[in-house]
Amino acid sequence: MVTNPIDYVEPLGKAGASGFTFHVEVSKENWQELIQRIKSKGMRPGVALKPGTPIEEVYHLVDSENPVEMVLVMTVEPGFGGQKFMPETMDKVRVLRKRYPLLDIEVDGGLGPSTIDVAASAGANCIVAGSSVFGAPEPAAVISLFAKECFGKSGEKLTLSQARYGCL
Repeated sequence: MVTNPIDYVEPLGKAGASGFTFHVEVSKENWQELIQRIKSKGMRPGVALKPGTPIEEVYHLVDSENPVEMVLVMTVEPGFGGQKFMPETMDKVRVLRKRYPLLDIEVDGGLGPSTIDVAASAGANCIVAGSSVFGAPEPAAVISLFAKECFGKSGEKLTLSQARYGCL
């Protein structure tokens, strides 16, 4: 998490980033300008919130005239990898999915073979996994499991948006 995300829009846009996710906790004063700058650089805007931040903090960013296109629910405190998944954060995912059926909802932190089903069942369709994939003896097998949990049960195919932006 950076404290002044607007400073990173230009360099990440120039570097070719396709998306830019900022934390709602540090963007309360300039979120509208931030979203506009992100979109002007050809990137897809997303907003993240920490486990202790009320879900209501992101509603206005999704409901605005110039909205974010993804909400990232942090399932651990940001800062370092390998933390334990916080299942209580799934309530936020369920609330978002009910309120915004077509929104990309991402989860990040502690996701692995034992937690992916909980996240997918709650409504997450974008999964961030670090330690569970890169620390696995067979990373491809973990990725396949994630895809099966998120889409295999219903027989859905990945949408262009999901494939383009890495949402499983």
